[in-house]
Amino acid sequence: MQVVPLRRRAARPARPPRVLLITPPLTQLNTPYPATAYLTGFLAARGVPVAQADLSLETALALLSRPGLERLFAAIRAGGYDRSPEVARFLRREAAYLETVEPAVRLLQGRDPTFASRVVAGALPEGPRFEADEVDLDWAFGALGLLDRARWLATRYLYDLADLARQTVAPHFALSRYAESLAIAARSFDPLADELGCPPGLIDAFAEEALAPHLERARPDLVGLSVPFPGNLYGALRIAQAVRRRLPSARIALGGGYVNTELRKLREPRLFDLVDYVTLDDGERPLGALCDHLGGGRGEERLARTMVRRDGEVVLRDGDDEPDARAAALPAPSYLGLPLDRYLSVIESGNPMHRLWSDGRWLKLNAAHGCYWRRCTFCDVGLDYIARYDPAPASALVDRMEALAAETGATGFHFVDEAAPPMLLVELGLELLARGRCVSWWGNIRFEKTFTADVCRLLAASGCIAVSGGLEVASDRLLAQIEKGVTVAQVARVAAAFARAGVLVHAYLMYGFPTETAQETVDSLERVRQLFAAGAIHSAYWHRFALTTHSPIARDPERFGIRILDHGEAPFANNDLAFEDPTGCDHARFSAGLERALHNFMHGVGLDRDVRRWFEERRVPRAKVPRDLVQCALADEGADPVRADARLVWLGGAVTVERGGLVLSGRGGDARVAMSPRRAEWAADLLRRATPLGRAVLGQARESGLLQGPTAPLPRRREAAASFPGGEKAFARFDAWQALREVGLVEIP
Repeated sequence: MQVVPLRRRAARPARPPRVLLITPPLTQLNTPYPATAYLTGFLAARGVPVAQADLSLETALALLSRPGLERLFAAIRAGGYDRSPEVARFLRREAAYLETVEPAVRLLQGRDPTFASRVVAGALPEGPRFEADEVDLDWAFGALGLLDRARWLATRYLYDLADLARQTVAPHFALSRYAESLAIAARSFDPLADELGCPPGLIDAFAEEALAPHLERARPDLVGLSVPFPGNLYGALRIAQAVRRRLPSARIALGGGYVNTELRKLREPRLFDLVDYVTLDDGERPLGALCDHLGGGRGEERLARTMVRRDGEVVLRDGDDEPDARAAALPAPSYLGLPLDRYLSVIESGNPMHRLWSDGRWLKLNAAHGCYWRRCTFCDVGLDYIARYDPAPASALVDRMEALAAETGATGFHFVDEAAPPMLLVELGLELLARGRCVSWWGNIRFEKTFTADVCRLLAASGCIAVSGGLEVASDRLLAQIEKGVTVAQVARVAAAFARAGVLVHAYLMYGFPTETAQETVDSLERVRQLFAAGAIHSAYWHRFALTTHSPIARDPERFGIRILDHGEAPFANNDLAFEDPTGCDHARFSAGLERALHNFMHGVGLDRDVRRWFEERRVPRAKVPRDLVQCALADEGADPVRADARLVWLGGAVTVERGGLVLSGRGGDARVAMSPRRAEWAADLLRRATPLGRAVLGQARESGLLQGPTAPLPRRREAAASFPGGEKAFARFDAWQALREVGLVEIP
């Protein structure tokens, strides 16, 4: 890839092109992937005519319909796949599938909950997914969870149909990815080119048919294809072929997470037979520059982070010297044009935390651009989406949440940061409480000390329902190698604090890290078992370590005791690196056992079992971790340290002074705290000043001119001690303080 020297040209007024932004097949079915929504909000704010389409959802729904299944069954018979006994079993039940597929889809869309009773009674034909399921439905859903039980069964039913398509006419198909194997570590473009050279298959036909009305309505000058994952690349390129045939005048741009990590060193010119532009990093500035260029307002040399093909070679145009928009200045995402009532909330797991990724329409947001930590040695810390840290203020985040709630009617938000900044989350919680917003939100964190028990209570009160964070290899030695900045004991204490506040906790886990031994892998599993047994974490997921070219490990492999197997720079994808670990540990032998153990832990099974029993082979070493390690860590945590400058926040309800003390009203009923009349008046005043919602009301009154002067800040502990009747020494002996803390008074940084 060449970098072309810059040449300045005088800009002329631009006519903005019409833009169509597309999520290609296939991603999650329960909620829109947020890339097009972010870019739609950005382009609309610039006056660009923009539309968006989720062909991932529409392609899946085309298959999961009566006409779609009729075509699937006909294609199976035409292709001779009916000779398989398993496939023949599906075909014998064709009438039952045709009758029930659309009601099952409506059930998962929340449009026909009355069908749940029939599903639970056995209305759906049952395939292999039902037979392989070992989840105790009574444990997972109880006696009253009829709707969730039905949605669980309907999910198995749809996955059976997806499996049928993959085993017959569409070998690359899955409900959340498409032809992923062609894009993972795709150093050569040849396999993709060969597949794209074949006639479109049934799933491709569904995608093109879904595309056609969007092209007809939008008549775009520019089509943007967002490729967040390997399982979207093939679908994106099939759509590009269709756009070329149906609307040859349109320009096509490719971008997204996969492009940003895998195609940064692209030298393959054949990709540009299908697309005109490949953009890098955040799409706002490159798309804005492309719109100016296509509208006649700037020359090609002033495009931003955009690759094109010139004279048979891939060249990078990056002549735009404008900085990326600050996070605070970006407009709210817009979901206008997306069929929000047609997404499917599937239940893939009976675990209440694990199901969040596939169940519910979560609106995606970032608390900040980039990662505030930026030190994890396995992470792509050199890339812009992690390296350039730019937080948005809490007020701007809540503004966006309010705008999205008004636009969509949804009040559930998923913060998708690599790790949301702790203090920004604190301010977010305060802002939500101050505005009196009743929302639900969750996101990724680091298990760091800032998340005290009181901070966790504050976040829970503001609507936080779950957090996910990296425990990675549950070994202090390897956590230090990773530069995670936490220890196992610290993770246990933070996770337990969230759990006690009623927040679900998910842990990301890793195995196969450089120099990791078999003993350390088994010991990590034992620590994870203890975290589940203590109720500190509720779900988890193991993934195998992969070395990527943009990580600190790749830059300094000797430090981590590995040797990179140099295969040279590839013309297409360059990300995953093969390496040798001289420790000689065969990490693959642990995969099945680790997965089996977590599946059972998440369903409350085997939490007192020797972890070796999850592995089929006998040569697994005995865990050397004390079986009470996590219990000791939690017992040793003590109370949060007393900080004189801590801010005081009252999370309870109304405060009433009565004879003998205070009456504190909350959702759980009234609580009485005994104290003298003088101290009761002091405490009532303190709690009112520490109430976020009360401060917001005062602020609005001052803005309207009813009151003068700035809104008072939250009181601090030192101020409370100084104003206490009897002085600071008496405050130190004030026994009722702890009672107030238990009812709802928290101390935060």
